[in-house]
Amino acid sequence: MILSNWFLYQKNNVAKIALAAFITIGATSCKTENKYSEVAIAENGTAAIPDVIDFTFHVKPIISDRCFICHGPDKNAVEGNFSMVSPEEAYKALGENLDHYAIVPGDTEKSGMLDRIYSKDPGSIMPPPESNLILTEYEKTILKKWVEQGAEYKDHWAFTPPKNKNVPKTKDTWGNNEIDNFIYQKLEENNLQPSEQAPKEKLLRRVYFDLTGLPPSTKDINNFLQDTSANAYEKVVDKLLASQDYAENMAAEWMDIARYADTHGYQDDFERIMWPWRDWVINAFNKNMPYNKFVTDQLAGDLIPDASLEQVLATGFNRNHKITYEGGVIPEEYRVEYVEDRITTFGTAFLGLTLECARCHDHKYDPISQKAHFSFFSFFNNIDEDGLVNGGSGVIPKPYITITEKEKNEVLDFVQLQKSDIKEVPVMVMQEMKTPRQAYILNRGLYDQHGEKVYPDTPETILAYPEGFERNRLGLAKWLFHKDNPLTARVAVNRFWQRMFGTGIVASSYDFGNQGALPTHPELLDYLALQFRDSGWDTKKMLKLMALSKTYQQSTVISKEALEKDPENKWLARGPRIRLSAEMIRDQALFVSGLLNKEIGGPSVKPYQPEGIWEETTGGGGGSTSSYVLSEGKDLYRKSLYTFWKRTVPPPSMITFDAASRDLCSVKRQETNTPLQALVLLNDPQLIEAARVLAANAIKKETSIEKQISYIFQSSTSRLPDETEVTELTNHYNDMLNRVKSNEINTDEYLAIGSYKVDASITADNLAALSLTAHTILNLDETITKG
Repeated sequence: MILSNWFLYQKNNVAKIALAAFITIGATSCKTENKYSEVAIAENGTAAIPDVIDFTFHVKPIISDRCFICHGPDKNAVEGNFSMVSPEEAYKALGENLDHYAIVPGDTEKSGMLDRIYSKDPGSIMPPPESNLILTEYEKTILKKWVEQGAEYKDHWAFTPPKNKNVPKTKDTWGNNEIDNFIYQKLEENNLQPSEQAPKEKLLRRVYFDLTGLPPSTKDINNFLQDTSANAYEKVVDKLLASQDYAENMAAEWMDIARYADTHGYQDDFERIMWPWRDWVINAFNKNMPYNKFVTDQLAGDLIPDASLEQVLATGFNRNHKITYEGGVIPEEYRVEYVEDRITTFGTAFLGLTLECARCHDHKYDPISQKAHFSFFSFFNNIDEDGLVNGGSGVIPKPYITITEKEKNEVLDFVQLQKSDIKEVPVMVMQEMKTPRQAYILNRGLYDQHGEKVYPDTPETILAYPEGFERNRLGLAKWLFHKDNPLTARVAVNRFWQRMFGTGIVASSYDFGNQGALPTHPELLDYLALQFRDSGWDTKKMLKLMALSKTYQQSTVISKEALEKDPENKWLARGPRIRLSAEMIRDQALFVSGLLNKEIGGPSVKPYQPEGIWEETTGGGGGSTSSYVLSEGKDLYRKSLYTFWKRTVPPPSMITFDAASRDLCSVKRQETNTPLQALVLLNDPQLIEAARVLAANAIKKETSIEKQISYIFQSSTSRLPDETEVTELTNHYNDMLNRVKSNEINTDEYLAIGSYKVDASITADNLAALSLTAHTILNLDETITKG
């Protein structure tokens, strides 16, 4: 019970002591980074009116937020027969006698809309007072000037193929590559200046986490500091991109996108074996497989002529959705849900569109009809699968392949079969039926309400399905990577940008549709999309381009002026400052302590979690997921990528730090800051154990307490502490030592947390005090923050 007591209840006052120290030291160590963190952010109410009003970037955001509720795409909600969705609707004559107009291009006097938005009469003003919506003077002026300039409508930007744009020429010579030219142009437009380059230690830490998910070692830091060559940083980037850690870090993100889990979900939530597909993903990133092949193999590897077993294994991507074993459900209802999941994943991951919104009716905001939705549906509808899997946890949903030692030796050498307890490993994959299953429009989206027959097809508004393409998943993959598809490359490079800068050029990386965010740098997005396509869909090349940009290498220090002008850092006048992901926080602690087990691939493992959670939430069906059996030995310390993922009870510490639940495709995690996160950092046995081992390593390496603290601090934050920080931490160590010696802290109980054996040659009191100090350092904001 010691582990769960520590994790859940703070059994003694050690956590409180560490928390107090965390607050004290955090205030000291972060004072430079957060110089203006408490400066009030003033609302910019004096934005300049653009000379030329652009419908996409100036007008559409206003009418979408303020007007569409009554005059938008929902035909059942349109008031006064006036819709602003299209020019045909917006310009038409209104009233019983068709004698007036809301919008007359170029004529503000005859445009009744302007009278209404400028009206002072509560019964006439738009938006009406009861809507609780208002237009600012700036927004009213934008709409008025738009009408003056002809009230031009434009097609949605994301549905227009990217075009080659001239790289901007700037007055200044700032920048390393084309990215910087685009960024600097926007900075000039917004009267901002870029920041100076980040200190070498901070830059190194940033790029290590972004590319590998791990911090640099003290050796890496010292080597980089001593390398004065012009290409020292580029050499580091090349080394990281060539590392196995890079492949695993990229795979960790792909697990969210592919909604990977080790269980089926629903009530009984039985275990499934899909980790060989995860091994495939790691191997694909390790080889830098071109993105078009990477996606095509996962969507339709089984349909490629003379498909290899490796390509068939890749289609496990389509089978990562939940599957039910619960008696009493209607099999066809759930089979339809599985197909719907594949559509949702396809739309979110590769198109940045909410295809699921057109299941029950035409999409209210994007040009995707219900018929188009079920035309997508028909691409994924043709495998012989059961909606309900009859039997217990040992029954494997069809279709599947079986991997044996023979297949591993001949084809699948990357699958870590030797780590499995079974000789034959079944993996769910895709296998097309000989006769395609007929698809229908499902009225109101209900599985048994068949309407019009539909066939595989795509919306013309995105890209008409080319003649000669197979009407199956392989043809769909070809359509996805057609040179005229406006979305695929943009969506992919936007996610790469999100990885490197914290937020995509399109902030809503899950939605490029009409209700999604507008790109902050549309020309740059198109430039990167075309570069990605023309490079042969080379992922490493794109990430290197971003990492080498001057924009990426900026310091995070912010001036008061820049904070007021751009609090969200949309224009990138400074570097990104973002908390590490759930996986990175845990893996960093393991890495700096030397506990991290860097074995690659194989079955998932079960590190520490509070006792009894699985037992309290079991569906009663038995099987291996009815109780949690802690892993042993080195398996406890494997990367978080390999942590066993039970859908109904995901790893609690990771969920607390905003990891995706894996129920559905997720391309962007939430970013929260809650008290529970602090409690995990203070009480998680994994972090307490890592702090103890890190302290023991420091004692073995250095003789004085000051040097031991400096060693721990540099290992954890990637920089040496200054004199003030050393003094504060030394005082904290002495305070902890006094409390240990006075028995305020139970040394034996504290040092017993975790499975790693205590070094008997080290004095227990000194080890406990330094462990508490190390734990405080692992709790610092600077330690759990990138940048």
